[in-house]
Amino acid sequence: MRRAGFHRQHGRHTGGSGMKGMIVKLSLAAVVLLICTLSLFFSSTGTSNVQSSYRSEIHVEELWSNADSGGWRPSSAPRTHWPPPPNESNGYLRVRCNGGLNQQRSAISNAVLAARIMNATLVLPELDANSFWHDDSGFHGIYDVEHFIKTLRYDVKIVESIPENQKSGKKKKIKAFQLRPPRDAPISWYTNDALKKMKEHGAIYLTPFSHRLAEEIDYPEYQRLRCRVNYHALRFKPHIMKLSQSIVDKLRTQGPFMSIHLRFEMDMLAFAGCFDIFTPQEQKILKKYREENFAPKRLVYNERRAIGKCPLTPEEVGLILRALGFDNSTRIYLAAGELFGGERFMKPFRSLFPRLENHSSVEHSEELAENTRGLAGSAVDYMVCLLSDIFMPTYDGPSNFANNLLGHRLYYGFRTTIRPDRKSLAPIFIDKENGRTAGFDEAIRKVMLKTNFGEPHKRVSPESFYTNSWPECFCQTSAKNPADKCPPNDILNIMNDELEKTETHANSTIS
Repeated sequence: MRRAGFHRQHGRHTGGSGMKGMIVKLSLAAVVLLICTLSLFFSSTGTSNVQSSYRSEIHVEELWSNADSGGWRPSSAPRTHWPPPPNESNGYLRVRCNGGLNQQRSAISNAVLAARIMNATLVLPELDANSFWHDDSGFHGIYDVEHFIKTLRYDVKIVESIPENQKSGKKKKIKAFQLRPPRDAPISWYTNDALKKMKEHGAIYLTPFSHRLAEEIDYPEYQRLRCRVNYHALRFKPHIMKLSQSIVDKLRTQGPFMSIHLRFEMDMLAFAGCFDIFTPQEQKILKKYREENFAPKRLVYNERRAIGKCPLTPEEVGLILRALGFDNSTRIYLAAGELFGGERFMKPFRSLFPRLENHSSVEHSEELAENTRGLAGSAVDYMVCLLSDIFMPTYDGPSNFANNLLGHRLYYGFRTTIRPDRKSLAPIFIDKENGRTAGFDEAIRKVMLKTNFGEPHKRVSPESFYTNSWPECFCQTSAKNPADKCPPNDILNIMNDELEKTETHANSTIS
């Protein structure tokens, strides 16, 4: 479709008009080029405080310190008017959080946000731990419930169970209406479908509740609420925190240490379809596990490996670290379940980095044995990895232990992470296996130079909000952009005054 005023008029073509037309076109092209250049300039200067270019070199000694913050610091306090939850809610919200520790933490954060969106009273989330962890300790067994409820008192009302209704002198428990939310459901689903059923029945029960609320929401205050839940309200129980700190202290007696989440476990390998490096008997076990737990899908090992869909082997992890300059004196804490294939795969890694530890090798007490079963063991690993000087995930994805941990370390002061780009590294490892080893370490370093080491950086799909909550949950004391300015230091006092006013008004209305 041509723009009005620039279409030709038939029967009036002259040499002069042709020349004028060409000048007009050249002028327009020059204007467009100028606009694009200015746009590029301003977009680059607008993010001057963010990693705008990759490293030219990697110095191992620098990695033991936190990454460059660029003047940013974590802050998930509200920055606009954020009223306390009304005294009258629309009903009760129950959720069942399925999956591992990472999925459950993000699901709990989503549940709090969903309750805020619907003006609902949240019932303490249920943890579906028994099906995977064989652990029925639930929310009370892992998290500090009192701290959770107290920290979120400005955001949502939380109860431990749905109270009974008093009608005609009889007590009757409200039965929650069960709903299955769509995956990554938009806010509109909660304000329409879910809220309608809540008002109709008094309570709803959302199950399963993993990835059931869209991560990208164009309202920063909602995103900051997620961070308040995830990084402030969700605190593990005191005995888990004490045990984790004891392990960290013992590791630190000999200097800084690195933690690695070695995702070379049966469920991950079966999910990824990476079978060919195993014995026929091991392949049979993996294929059976896949058939029983995942949807049928054609998976070819060589194709999966080439696009980085296979977890890194322990040896590949060791080779990456060695290429980066880490030596065999590096102390490494391994956070992992039972490694599939056992010592056969660990031996090459151990020969490169003999100082390997896990929570059992560091802490020998009876307390450890009693407090590291099921989800609690995962919680201890989570805290040790959070507090470690360097963290390296070998397979990070939206449903993986490392996903939430990466975001937590970013929020905890831009702590160094080493995130291998499996897709770019795969051809280098394949070449090595085929005997082409020249320039191997240099090729590894070249790939790793283009990765992020824990600095603030723009979130680009498929990176999860829970992996990178910058910029919503960060601020700058001296910000050029008003939206990035840190909230006042007395924000909690302001919110407390708001809450007290609401409660005082409600009490006077009742009396």
